[in-house]
Amino acid sequence: MVKDIFNHSLKALLKQRSYVIINIIGLSAGIASSLIICLVILHELSYDRFHEKGDRIFRIILDGKISGQEILAASTASPIGPATKAEFPEVEEFLRINGWGETIIRYEDQIFTEDKFIEADSSFFKVFTIPLLRGNPKNALNEKRTLTISESTAKKIFADSDPIDKLVYVSTDPNPYRITGVFEDIPENSHFQANMIGSFMTNQRANDTQWTSNSFSTYLLLKEGSDPKSVDEKLIPLLAKNVGPELKKFLGITIEEFINQGNRYSLFLQPLGDIHLNPGIQQELKAASDPKYLWIFGSIAVLVIIIASINFMNLSTAQASKRAKEIGIKKVVGSSRGALTWQFISETIMLSFLSLLVALIITSIALPYFSSLLDTHLTLDLTAEWYYIPFLIFLAIFIGLAAGSYPAFYMSSFNPYMVLKGRIKAGKSSRYLRSGLVVLQFSISIILIAGTLIMFRQIRYMSNKDLGFNKENVIVIKRADAIGGKIAEFKNSIKSIPGVVSVSASTAVPGHSNNNNGYMIKGRTDESFLMQTNWVDYDYLDVYGIKLESGRFFSKEHGTDHLACIINQEAVKDFSLTKPFETRVITNYGPDETQELSSVIGIVKDFHFESLKAEIVPHIMLLKSEDTHWGYFSVRLAANASQNTLDEIEEVWQSYTANSPLQFFFMDKDVEQMYKSERQNAWLAIIFTILAILIASLGLYGLTSFTVQQRTREIGIRKTFGASVGRIWFLIAREIIILLTVSLAISAPFIYLAADNWLNNYHYRIQINPFDFVSGFAVALCIALATISYRAIKAANVNPAVSLRYE
Repeated sequence: MVKDIFNHSLKALLKQRSYVIINIIGLSAGIASSLIICLVILHELSYDRFHEKGDRIFRIILDGKISGQEILAASTASPIGPATKAEFPEVEEFLRINGWGETIIRYEDQIFTEDKFIEADSSFFKVFTIPLLRGNPKNALNEKRTLTISESTAKKIFADSDPIDKLVYVSTDPNPYRITGVFEDIPENSHFQANMIGSFMTNQRANDTQWTSNSFSTYLLLKEGSDPKSVDEKLIPLLAKNVGPELKKFLGITIEEFINQGNRYSLFLQPLGDIHLNPGIQQELKAASDPKYLWIFGSIAVLVIIIASINFMNLSTAQASKRAKEIGIKKVVGSSRGALTWQFISETIMLSFLSLLVALIITSIALPYFSSLLDTHLTLDLTAEWYYIPFLIFLAIFIGLAAGSYPAFYMSSFNPYMVLKGRIKAGKSSRYLRSGLVVLQFSISIILIAGTLIMFRQIRYMSNKDLGFNKENVIVIKRADAIGGKIAEFKNSIKSIPGVVSVSASTAVPGHSNNNNGYMIKGRTDESFLMQTNWVDYDYLDVYGIKLESGRFFSKEHGTDHLACIINQEAVKDFSLTKPFETRVITNYGPDETQELSSVIGIVKDFHFESLKAEIVPHIMLLKSEDTHWGYFSVRLAANASQNTLDEIEEVWQSYTANSPLQFFFMDKDVEQMYKSERQNAWLAIIFTILAILIASLGLYGLTSFTVQQRTREIGIRKTFGASVGRIWFLIAREIIILLTVSLAISAPFIYLAADNWLNNYHYRIQINPFDFVSGFAVALCIALATISYRAIKAANVNPAVSLRYE
C-alpha cells in the first residue's frame, strides 16, 4: 500500500515539472532562510557553553543608583574577589580580569599591535575551560610580568620555535614580560576574547584595598552543591562593611545616609550563561547581543516557513484543474478518497524533502556571505548535535503535512462525474480559505516590509542626528601615555603640520568614557552627585566644536582654572542648580581645610558622549594637569587635508615614541561603529524580507492562475461585449487590492506594537507615523500587481472564441 502510494506520487510529480520546480524554489528558499536564521540563533545561544564548570561560574555585577542615575556594570573593586574567597565557604576560587584593548607588543625587532590583551589572576585556567598546551596552569600567571599567549599568536611571533621563557615588551613598560604558557585559541563563542593574558599581579592595583574604585571584572567559581542565592545574600553585608568607611571618608556621609538619599550601592551574581545575551550590563569585555533580535529573527524564520507553505497551497489549488481528469478517472476505477488524499500528501512530503536537500545546498553556499555580514563564523555541521538531523526530518514532514493537507483534501473531494464533464466549481468555503491564505501571506509581508523600513529609518536618524559636537575631520590618537611628559611639545609639533587645524589632549573622547565619579556640592553635602568625568586641555572645545551655553572655557589667561570646572546643561537641570556660577563642586572630600573645590565657570550645551541608546547624563570637565599622561590626542584636520597630513602625523608620533606604531581612528567612523550591530541586523531583515516577498509572489501567481482558470469563460463573454484589456485586468486585480487592504488593516497593530517595543531600546528614537504603514502596503501592492499583471493580461488577450469553448 505504502509502496503503491509512493510510486504513484513519484510518477505524478515527474509529469508536473514546472509545478515541481516552482514549488521547490519556494519551499527551499523558505527552508534555507529559516536554517540560516536558526544557525545565527544557535550561535548566539552557544556562548560560553563550552566551559566544563559553567554552571558554577558567576560574575559579580555592580548595581547602583547615584543622583537618580542607574548603574548596572560588570565593574567591581579589586579587593572583592579575594574577600569573597576568604569569607564565603561557598567560593572555591575567584578571578579578576582587566581588559586592555589595543596594546603594542615588541619582540626583538618585531613591533605589532595586539587588540586582545587582558590581565587575569593565576586562577584563570582553573575557572575557565581554556586548555594550556604548554606551561603549568597552576603557576603560569602567579608572578608579575608573566604572560601566556594563544596558539595562533605563538605561531605568528615565534613560528615553529618554543616561546616558553621568551621575553617580550608590552606597551610602554620598560621591563620585559616572560612567556610562561601557550593556550588553545579561545573559541569565538566566548563573552571575552584574548590572544595574550598577562598576570594580574603586574597591575599596580592588584593588591588595592579601596572598595569604591570599580574597574575590573570579577568572577567566582562556587563549590559543587553551593547555592548562589546564599552568596548573593552575603554580598550586601560584605559591601556595607567595607564601603561604609570609604563613603564616610570621601563623601562625609554614612552608608545609611547615602541610601536614605535615594541612592543604591549593591552587588549580585550573574550566571555565566546569561552574560552574552544581557546588553543592559555596562563595561563588558565584549559587546553583548540583544535577545530581542533573536526573537525578531526567530519570528521571521517561522513567518517565512508559513509563507512558503501558503505559497505551496495556492500553487497546488491552481494546479487542481489540470489534474481533475486524473482524479476523476482514478475515482471511477475504484480509488478511495483516503487513498487519493494520502497520495497528494505523500507528493507534498516528497517535495518537502527535495526542497530540504536544495535548502541545505543553498545554506552551505550562502553561509560565508552571512558570516562576513555578521563578522562571525557560521558553519553547517549536521553532526554537531544529535538532534540536528532528526529535527530536519521532522521539519520536512511537518511542512509536507501542513502545506499539503488542504490541497490533498480539496482535490480528493472532486466529484468524478463533474470533473469528467469538465465542470469544476470551487465552493465558497474553498474560495474564502484561499483568500484568507493570501491575506495571511501579505499581512506577514507588510509586517516585514514596514518593520525593515522602520529599522532603517532609526539607523538613518542615529547617523544624521546632531550629536552636539562635530565628528567630521577628527582623528583620535590612542595611547597618549606613550608620549610621556612631552605632551605640550608633541601638540606643537602636530599643529605645525599643514592640514592640521587644532590638537587637544584629554582622558576621554566621545564614545570612549572612562570615569563616572561621585561628587558633592558645597552647601549640599548631604547629597551625592554622579557625573561623567573628563580631564581636558584648553583646546578641547575647539577640536570638537562643542558649544558653550554660557560662561567661558578654560583659558591660559586664568591661572586659577585648575580649580575650575565646566558642566553640561543636563547637570544644571538634574542637580537643580538655580545659580550654577555660584556652585562649587567638591572634587576631593576631606576636612574643610583639605577639600578640593572647583568653581563652575562654564556650561556647555548638551552633547552625546555615548550611543543614542543612552540618555545624556551630567558631565563635568576638569583641567588636565601636566602630570596626567594617559588618554587620547584629538586632531582636527582641514577639510582638504590629504594622506600626506596623516603620514606626517605618523612621522612625528614615531619620533616621540621610538618608532612605536601610530594607533588612531576617525571619529565619524567610530560613531558609525556604535550602530554596527543595528546595521547588520537591518540587512539581515531586508534579505529575508525580500525572500519572503518573492515566495509570497509565487503563491499569488498561483492564485491568479487559479482565478483566471475559473473565470476563463466569463472573460470571453466580457470581451465579446466589448470589455478592454485594462478593464479585464482591473477585474482580476480588484480582488487582490481588496485582499491587500484587509492585510494592511490586520498587520497595522502588529507593526505598531513590534516596532514600538524595538524602538524603546533607544532613548533617542524616531516616532512611528502613517508613512510606515502606507509604505509597507505600497511596496506589497506594487509587487502583487506586478506579479498578477502578466497572467491577467495574457488571459485578457486570449481570443474570446477560445475562451468560450474553454469549459
